Amino acid sequence: MRTVEIHISGRVQKVGFRACVKKIASDLHITGTVINLPDGRVQVYATGEPMILEKFTSMIYGCPRAVIRDVRTVEIPLKSYDDFSIIKGEGRISTGL
Repeated sequence: MRTVEIHISGRVQKVGFRACVKKIASDLHITGTVINLPDGRVQVYATGEPMILEKFTSMIYGCPRAVIRDVRTVEIPLKSYDDFSIIKGEGRISTGL
């Protein structure tokens, strides 16, 4: 198991992107969170098996109505989550990326 922090930029807010990310994560049994950032990006924390996390990252490009310009992923210390949840509101920008 590992945890990654993902920052996604482009047209990813107000297009149902977080719900799409949550559905993909739930389908793949990935746990973590997704939140809109004040700068227009979306931040994801995802915990799962390494190959499943790679599949997850590639599948988010298929979210309808979103236009992804850039995806930056960094491995962070392992975090444990009960499920995958959407965090409402705007989050803080992490120092990881």
